[in-house]
Order: sequence, then C-alpha cells, then structure tokens
Amino acid sequence: MGEIVKAVSILAGGVGIFLVGMSMMSDGLKLAAGPALERILAGATRTRWQAFASGVLVTAITQSSSVVTIATIGFVNAGLLKLGGALWLMFGSNLGSTMMGWIVAVIGLKFNIDAFALPMIAVGVALRLTGAGSRRGAIGNALAGFGLLFFGISLLQSAFIDMAGAIRMPDGEGPLDVLLQVVVGFVLTCIVQSSAAAMAITLTAAQNGMLGAQGAAAVVIGANVGTTVTAVIAGIGATPNARRAAMAHVAFNVVAAVVALLLLPWMIGAITAAMKWLGYTDDPAIKLAIFHTTFNVLGVLLMIPLATPLLHWLQRRFRTREEDEGAPQFLDDNVLQVPQLAVEALKHEVDRLGDMCRHMVRGALLGTSAGVLAQEHASVTRLGGACQTFAERMSRVAMEAAAAQALADTLRTLRYYESAAEQAVAAAALRDQTTTATGLSDVYNAFQREAAALLDHVEGDAMPADGGQSLTTHAAAMEASYGGLKAKLLADGAAGTVRIAVMEEALRRYSALRRALQQTVKASTRLARGTDPID
Repeated sequence: MGEIVKAVSILAGGVGIFLVGMSMMSDGLKLAAGPALERILAGATRTRWQAFASGVLVTAITQSSSVVTIATIGFVNAGLLKLGGALWLMFGSNLGSTMMGWIVAVIGLKFNIDAFALPMIAVGVALRLTGAGSRRGAIGNALAGFGLLFFGISLLQSAFIDMAGAIRMPDGEGPLDVLLQVVVGFVLTCIVQSSAAAMAITLTAAQNGMLGAQGAAAVVIGANVGTTVTAVIAGIGATPNARRAAMAHVAFNVVAAVVALLLLPWMIGAITAAMKWLGYTDDPAIKLAIFHTTFNVLGVLLMIPLATPLLHWLQRRFRTREEDEGAPQFLDDNVLQVPQLAVEALKHEVDRLGDMCRHMVRGALLGTSAGVLAQEHASVTRLGGACQTFAERMSRVAMEAAAAQALADTLRTLRYYESAAEQAVAAAALRDQTTTATGLSDVYNAFQREAAALLDHVEGDAMPADGGQSLTTHAAAMEASYGGLKAKLLADGAAGTVRIAVMEEALRRYSALRRALQQTVKASTRLARGTDPID
C-alpha cells in the first residue's frame, strides 16, 4: 500500500511539474516571438488554407491550443477576425496541438531525460535571471520550461513503472470499455486543464504497459474533446460571433471524435501494419502520436465539405435583436440581373434603414443612453454593409443610364442616413449639464420642440404637396432654435454662469444633434424626390 501511495504522489508531482513546464515554455515562446504571433493570427485569414496554416504554425510555436483558441475567440469578439477565418484558424490549431505528442513520444520517452533536462533547466534559469524583461529572458523561460516538462515526463514514467503491477487501467475493447476510456480522457483534460498533459500521461501509461493501443487511443480521443471546455468557457458572455466560434471548435472535435471512435479498431490496425511494413518496432507511444495526428487530419478532411454548411448553421444560432434587425429583407440575388428591380429592392432596404436611423436621432434627442444607441447602430452598420455589398454586385451588371443614376442617388441617400446615425451616437456619448441653468431651459425646450417637429414631418407617411416649402420652414425653425441655444450657451460660458468645459461638451452635443437632423433631412428629401436637397 505504501508503494502505491508513493507512486501516486510521484505521479501527481510529475503532472504538476509538467504543467509548470508547459506554462513556462508557452509564455516564454510567446514573449520571444513578440507581436508576430498576434499579427499572424489577426492577418492570416484571407483564405481558409492561410488561416488553417496559421493555426498550425502558432500552436506548434506556443505549444498551447487553448491559448490560440482563446485568442481567436477574443479576436472574433473584438471584430478583428471574421467567423469563417476563425473557424479554420481553430481547425489548424487542433492539428498543431499534436506536436506535443510527438515531442513526448520521440524525445521524452526515448532518451535519458536527466542527462539533458536538468542542464536545460539550469541554462534556462541563468538566461532568465540575467535577461529579465528581454527576449533573452523569454528564451530562458522557454528553455527552463522545456526542461521541467521533460523532468515531469521522467517522474510520470517512474510512477507508472511502480504502479504497473498494482493498478489496472480501463483497457477493454467492448463498447462500454471504450466509452469509459473516452470519459477518462475527457475528465483528465478537464482536471489538469491541458490536453498536452493528458496526452503525456496517456503516452507514458501506454509505453509502460498499463494501457493497450486501442484503450490509449480512446483516452486520447476523450482528451481531445476535453479541450472544448476551455472554448465554451471563453464563449460565455461573449458576442454572438465569438460564441459561434466556440461552438465550431466543439463541433470539430466532436465530429472528429465520433468518426475516430467508429473507425478505431481499423485505424489502430492500419497504423500497426504500416509501422511493421516500414520496419519500425511496435512502439506504443509512436503509435499513439501517429493516431493523434491521423485523427485530427481526418477531422480537417471532414470539415472541408462541412465548413460552409456549419458556418451557415452557426450564423442562424445565438442571434441578437440587432443582428435580426440588421439582416436585409428586400435584397435578393435573383433580381440582380434586372437592374430596375434591383434598384427598387435597394431603395426599399435603404428606406427601412432610414427608419432605424431616424429612430436613433429621436432617441439621441430625448436622451436615450449611449449603450442603447450603440446597439441600434450595430444593426444600422450591418444593414448598411449588406446594402453596399448588394450595390457593388449590381455595378458589375450592365444597366441603363437611368438605373445607374437611381443607384447613385440611393447610395448617396444611404450615406446620409449612415452619417445621421453616427452623429446620433456621438451626441448620446456627450452630456448636457446646463439645462437647469437660469434662462437656458427656454432655448433648450425651443430646440427640442423644433427638432421633434422636423422629425415628425420627415417621418410622415407621404410628403405633402408643398413638401419642399414646408420642410424648408421646419428646417429653418430648427436652425433658428439651434442658433438661440448656441448663443445662450456661449454667453453663459463667457459670463461664468456655466463652466467652460461644461459649455464645450454641451455645444458638441447639440452640434452633433443638429448635424444628425440635417443629414436626416437630406436623406429623406433625396429618397422622396430623387434630387439633392439644398445644403
């Protein structure tokens, strides 16, 4: 019993040292590589294969698929990566994570680790102490991490040798046995929070005869699925696209795991036969490293035809109100070949976007919070982007001069509305602390009243017969009330009644509101008449 306790203690210590080494190595490699890794992640998504290669490369360098996955979800969350590119980046990261299995199998379990692990730790610590904060220190950190990693593997070997005759691992080949092995791999990864550590434990156990090849392969499959927990946690509370990226990571690992489990006996048999044919001895660790790489490659091959349907399915999930409102309702690729119909569809969509923008302007005028308007602006931005993309595709089709002019007018209207929305957001971000000042409430109320009347006129179901004259009258009244408000603010600032900083912020707010109203009027006039309003 005492030998078992000692072996378990060594096993726990070995896992701990391995994890510390992994952390030091990963941190050191990231620091040594500098911002290049972030540039690779953020800029290498022009094609799916470029994104895939970047995922493989960065994970192989940092030796942490979890870091790459979390960074990818973070980039998607910040809008720096598109969802399609992020998917292939994570698929590549999964394949890059197999590098650790090869390091353990080829180096960690084949050489006298003490002969180079301890000197590596010594040299690494020396570099770290003499180069703190520099690239040399980062390299030393990575080198010491490598040494600790291999030292941890040495302890794992020692523990499993001591435990081999006393503890039996779940090593059957029946369906329930295989399921239990998968669960062991999944739970092990969740506990140690590192698929690399789970892989090292599994390879060491197999190398020392505690697990057969098929049982160890099932544990490896479970460990691969266990890595999805990190992505799921990272996606909690994130943007819809970030949650979709996390779900794509789960889908990849689960699909690859299911297929690998269905083919498990044949895959192990084929790998064993191939190793014998090539003249290699029946090495359990090498066999598992090959299996780990093979089943991740299999997952990538499965995703080639499935990626696009998966992307479309994910885009229908985790939807927000802003995304639903920002989705086009009238734009249809079927009408692109008929320019007149395409222009009419685009006009209807721009008109709907105009309703959203006018609602934002009215909200800014009434004091709606900046957060609420920012959410509404996300819908406007999404719909505006869809309109611009549709217009670009229209421009590739031959059209008559009248249709081309109508397209240009509609695009200018779109720009007016987008500018109005931007000004509404800018106004909402600024505060007005002056409305309680003596004499200011009258001119403030006048501006509010005239601005609301102008919006009411613009939002009417149809322009009146004398719409131009009536609109001009409302616009002039708004401009006059704005002039009175601005003059009062400047006078109070000069007299010291209102602090200059407060006056400046209020002026910027009302200037943004005025600009938003002007752009709304321009857009509505052009949409109704197809001509430019008088600036």
